[in-house]
Amino acid sequence: MLSAASGGVTVDFDYTVLFQMVIFVLLMFLLEPLLFQPVLRIFALREERTEGARAKARALEERAGELLKRYEKELERVHRVAAAERERLRQETTALEAEILHEARGATARIVEEGRRRIESEVSRVRFDLGREAEQLSRGIVEKALAGGSS
Repeated sequence: MLSAASGGVTVDFDYTVLFQMVIFVLLMFLLEPLLFQPVLRIFALREERTEGARAKARALEERAGELLKRYEKELERVHRVAAAERERLRQETTALEAEILHEARGATARIVEEGRRRIESEVSRVRFDLGREAEQLSRGIVEKALAGGSS
């Protein structure tokens, strides 16, 4: 044994150290199946579930990405169809407007022409009546003049 006077540490090696080593080894053998393996299994199971959840999350993200792409493609297709439909309706409206204007012009022209014919007919009738009245007036004047000059 080393002395304390020389400044060293005194280590007393007896059976308690050996007893503690035996207890340690015994506890290692007993605790391994009872504590260490279950804890390691729990860690492995947790890791497996975590990886499974991550893989599932990745798969869901990929599916969501695919769905988003499909949605965007479908939305673009709908926009194209709507634009084509708007253009078709605009062309139909323009054609219908042109047709209505053509019919309105034709109807206006017919109405104007019919009005002109009526006016010409009325003017002719009025001229004829005025001519008759003028003739009757001139006869009356002539008769009065002839009748007044003979008296």
